[in-house]
Amino acid sequence: MDALIALCKRRGFIFHSSEIYGGVNGFFDYGPLGVEMRKNIKDAWWRDMVHRREDMVGLDCSIIMHPNVWKASGHVEGFSDPMVDCKVSKNRYRADQLFWGAVIVDGETIGYVSMLESEKMQALADADADKLKRKAQKQGTLAPVVLKDYTEASPDLYEKIPSPSTGQPGSLTPPRDFNLMFETHIGALRDESSVAYLRPETAQGIFANFKNVIDTTRVKLPFGIAQIGKAFRNEITPRNYIFRSREFEQMEIEYFIAPDADWKGLHRKWLDTCIAWLVSIGIPANRISEYAHPKEKLAFYSQGTTDLMFEFPFGVQELWGVACRGDYDLKQHATHSGKALDYFDEASKSKFLPHVIEPSLGVDRTFLALLTSAYQEEPITDEKGNTEIRTVLHLHPRIAPYKAAVFPLVKNKPEIVAKARELHAKLQRRWNVFYDESAAIGKRYRRQDEIGTPFGITVDFETIEKDNCVTIRDRDTLAQIRIPISEVSAWLDEKIDG
Repeated sequence: MDALIALCKRRGFIFHSSEIYGGVNGFFDYGPLGVEMRKNIKDAWWRDMVHRREDMVGLDCSIIMHPNVWKASGHVEGFSDPMVDCKVSKNRYRADQLFWGAVIVDGETIGYVSMLESEKMQALADADADKLKRKAQKQGTLAPVVLKDYTEASPDLYEKIPSPSTGQPGSLTPPRDFNLMFETHIGALRDESSVAYLRPETAQGIFANFKNVIDTTRVKLPFGIAQIGKAFRNEITPRNYIFRSREFEQMEIEYFIAPDADWKGLHRKWLDTCIAWLVSIGIPANRISEYAHPKEKLAFYSQGTTDLMFEFPFGVQELWGVACRGDYDLKQHATHSGKALDYFDEASKSKFLPHVIEPSLGVDRTFLALLTSAYQEEPITDEKGNTEIRTVLHLHPRIAPYKAAVFPLVKNKPEIVAKARELHAKLQRRWNVFYDESAAIGKRYRRQDEIGTPFGITVDFETIEKDNCVTIRDRDTLAQIRIPISEVSAWLDEKIDG
């Protein structure tokens, strides 16, 4: 992660927000390359999930909605995380991300250890337990530490579990609910009547507009409404770079089905569709797994939820959630608004509230998954036998910030430069294409490899004097081919969108 974060800063993918003022935890800005890659992710998702399907329409809802939307959805009362404070260090933690365990020697509990959730926490816990055993000068067999999150601690253990920041027992507060919504005010007055919220998810705008969509389009069940938009959650402990931040963007679908439809089959179909899409944009299938939420952890209205998990450098974490939410959301909004949100089925001549399947994917998490999948430091050997390490992003051409880079072999030959400029201008009409004439050609290749540009196109002496062809270098294989300039656009079209 450190190398990847350094690359993102150095090459203009991601910056910490307000960095010159010390930054704001949980907020990030996307630089010149990052904003292009981010847009490519959203464009690819919209094209594949909306434009290339006959059962999907789009929507773009406002970030601030009527506060009753969030009362109906349950967010005002129930959208919270359990929070724990360290009374000594003043650090704040999510209770379900703070883990503890008893240190047991020959069946006797001699103390407790704690740490924040990570892929290495079991090894860290066992090491801390061994230190505690030696400090207590205990003989006997040390049992492996059984880790539980802090929400599973009974009140009588609060005074015994140490803080991960100080190691001091008894300095952690009991867990308490912390609402994650950002509160704001509408209008000139600031009182209870002006309270509003920045949306914590995009889904509720879709449900609130359900009647508008079915009244203004010719959609028939099953059909989906898709939306891409910003959401805001006042996370207690934002972490892991852009994986968990306070401002993020979602690509979300509410797919409406009849109450008697085969929801299990449709749920499985959506999972397969989502996996196939991730693979199609460059995420390796072997780094994707599924986690089906156990029944006891499902919301009371949920029929089933499965998360597509991705193997990030900091552990396996949720990337894409696919939930079957029944008719809960439409029913809540119909009740609280007093407006009928029924769907009229012409075949059965009946009205009912559709059920919904919700595939929800984060733009930022997808961005991070793509970067971690693409990043490599690999040795390459030149024609003289010299080996060097090149940093390369093996980004899919659809996702790469620049689709190609155009190079004149030398910059002191006006005819070569003019031809390269002409080709660059032509390709720019359709794609984001980079032009570079500074430094040796090898160095220019390396600069583009590091930012993920899939193809390097070189105009050389033969282009001008002989065949009007250019050399195209493949970023991944380093193979080079030579094709006529007149065929470059068609060749790129096939490689990028074919």
